[in-house]
Order: sequence, then structure tokens, then C-alpha cells
Amino acid sequence: MSFADVFKKSFLEGYTSVSIDIAEIAMCMVITVLIAAYIFAIYRIMTRNAFYNRNFNLSLMALAVITAAIILTIQSNIVISLGMVGALSIVRFRTAIKDPMDLVFLFWSISVGIICGAGFAVVAVVASIVITVIILLFDRMPVSTAAVILLVNAVDYKAESRIMDVVGKHCSMYKIKARNLLKDKMNMAIEVKTDEGGAMVEELMELDSITSASLVDHDGEVTF
Repeated sequence: MSFADVFKKSFLEGYTSVSIDIAEIAMCMVITVLIAAYIFAIYRIMTRNAFYNRNFNLSLMALAVITAAIILTIQSNIVISLGMVGALSIVRFRTAIKDPMDLVFLFWSISVGIICGAGFAVVAVVASIVITVIILLFDRMPVSTAAVILLVNAVDYKAESRIMDVVGKHCSMYKIKARNLLKDKMNMAIEVKTDEGGAMVEELMELDSITSASLVDHDGEVTF
């Protein structure tokens, strides 16, 4: 047998299909679904979105199962795997992920599908437990009071000193972000950290020159 025949034989053998037992496929799918259901429950508990997106949560389960099926197929036939790589390379996702935690759960779900499809279900289970512990542990860590914006309108442009006296009395930290002075009025925006926002606004409204006072919250995170 010549070298060309040996090379041709080894090359063709690389494209032969590898049969996968039905029981192995079923076991992989069952384990993937169980872990995906676990991710579904954790996302339902941990999500911080104002409105819970059930469709996104359901897509996490579907992604894990679909990914596991793709990995199983890739293992069975190298020709199909090359075709899948080409087909998946043209897929474009247009949905924007606004919350970083949603991206974490999305990657978690895909990773579980890859690991289970490759036959390392134990790794997927251990990794899921570790990820859950990390999320719960650091989510429960105390953070400092979030800063809010105090907006004050006054008819006296000399009322700033009285306003700041009240702000300093109720706030642990404050910083003037904007100051707009006119002949007959004044507007101020002050960044403050306080646990007594209601009492501070009420005391400000008791001043004669104050026409309005309001606190504006935000959805951003705070540093430790």
C-alpha cells in the first residue's frame, strides 16, 4: 500500500460518523434540562429588573438544551460539525442586553449546554453550584447608601446658605452639582447621601423662600 493510499484511508476515516447511544443522548438531555431548570429558578429569584422577563428566562432553558444537542451532533460527525460552524457564523443577534447579570445567566446557560453535551455533567453541576454561591454571597454584601439628587427652587437667590444648613444637618455627604441664579429665583441641584430624605425635604419646605424641593433617585450602583 502506497503512501497516498494510507493518507487517503486515514483522511476518509476522519469523516466517518460515530454512533451515539440513545440512552446517552437521553441522559444528556435530562441532565441539561434539570440544570437549566435550576438556572431558571435562580434567575427568577435574583433578577433585579423592574419587570421580570419570563420570555428571557425561558430562553435560558432552551439555549442550554439546544447547545447540548449541537455539541452531541458535532461529536458524531465532523462533516456536520463543519456545516454547523458555517451556519452559526452567519447568525446575528440584535437583542440588546442591558443588565450585565442577564449576560452572566446567558453565558451560564450556554456553557452548561456545551459541558453537558461534551459529557462532563459533573463539571456543569459543580460549576452551577459555585456560580450560585458567588452570586448569593456578593449580592448580600452590604453597600453604602446610594447618592440621590436634591432639586431645590427658591424665590430668593440668597437662600443658598439656609438651604445648605438644612442639607448639612441631614446628609452624611453632599456636593453641589448645579447652581442657577436669577434676580428673583434660584435653582440648585445637589448630590446627597442621606437616610432622612423625607425629613430634609419637609424642613426645606418650611423655609419662607423655598417654592419646591424634591429628591430624584437613580438605578445606578454605588461603590463600597
